[in-house]
Amino acid sequence: MASIAMGAGMTINFVVVAPVARDAGLSELEVAGILTLSAAIYALMIPRWGTWANRFGRKRVMVFSLMAMGLTNMAFLFTLEAALAGLLTGSTMFLSLVFVRIWFGLLSPGLQPASMAAMTDATTPRTRAAGLGLLGAAMSIGSIIGPAGAAVLAPLGALAPLWGSIVLCLGCGLIIGFVLPPTRRANKTTQRPKALTMRDPRVFPHLVFLFAYFVAVGMIQQTLGWFLEDRYGLEEADVVLFTGIVFACLAIMMVVVQFGFIQPRKPDPRKMLPAGLALVATGYVAADLSQPYWSVCLAFLIVGAGAALAVPSANALGTMSVQREEQASAAALLAAAPPSGFIFGPLIGAGLYQLSPKLPLLVSAALIAGLALYAAVFLTRQSRP
Repeated sequence: MASIAMGAGMTINFVVVAPVARDAGLSELEVAGILTLSAAIYALMIPRWGTWANRFGRKRVMVFSLMAMGLTNMAFLFTLEAALAGLLTGSTMFLSLVFVRIWFGLLSPGLQPASMAAMTDATTPRTRAAGLGLLGAAMSIGSIIGPAGAAVLAPLGALAPLWGSIVLCLGCGLIIGFVLPPTRRANKTTQRPKALTMRDPRVFPHLVFLFAYFVAVGMIQQTLGWFLEDRYGLEEADVVLFTGIVFACLAIMMVVVQFGFIQPRKPDPRKMLPAGLALVATGYVAADLSQPYWSVCLAFLIVGAGAALAVPSANALGTMSVQREEQASAAALLAAAPPSGFIFGPLIGAGLYQLSPKLPLLVSAALIAGLALYAAVFLTRQSRP
């Protein structure tokens, strides 16, 4: 449930915030800069929140993070409304949006490492890719709810979908607080394994790999709304709707592949990873080359299928590279990869987009194709089953 709320909130942000902030008077690079700074702080805080999840309990950290996510997004929404109303302009508007977004990066990163560590605790090496994939599927369900909600709420106002994500985060935080059992405390007499660092040679290649993947994803998620708006000459409300449909196609296919293939068959993550990456790269190229809107939706169905195979496989291989008692710490470290990638991906994508609207899709496809080759030749051979 928590991952569903996170998926909805993330997707709505990309569907709504990028075009609305540009309409408020910010440039593409300024919009990307705000989200990038927030992602940088988020990524830097994830290891700390992973440590706090081990100390204070997975449940407490998950509840706190959901509540913080809802409240900080509410503050960001109020600031954006003030900017759209003309109450904040120029550098005052930019710095105000930066300030409130910093608090999101500081207070809300605990959800992902806490949930990944809890899933790692509950699975075996054989079932880990499927288990971690469930978290990905939950986020994908949220990613469907997000664009669908954006499409439904868009007629009420461009910012109405953000209110929906805020209510969802706060509601899920309350439900988990009352329903989820407390984290089982470890035996005090049991010696705790030494904490892993990001430079641990067993985990570091997997962390860099996931970081590069999410740099490529960040380029697309930052620029897709602009790409559709400029290619098809869309109005503001239509941008939210059309972008939401494309993201929904991606998310729906992730859910279909997760529950229709990965969960029942539990295939080897070493085989799934390069195949999934190849599909993602193919989908990005197809989206760039195709002209009709329906073909862009079809291309992102391909991207969704590939992402459903690639992301849980990469996470599973990373956790299996260390000893059993260290795998929860490894999962928490790997959780830093997505926000770390979003430090650079949006800025790179915005810069490329200003040069040519086609470049983000093509550069992302090239990067992911390179990762697929690396995964097939090197990375999967370094991970023990």
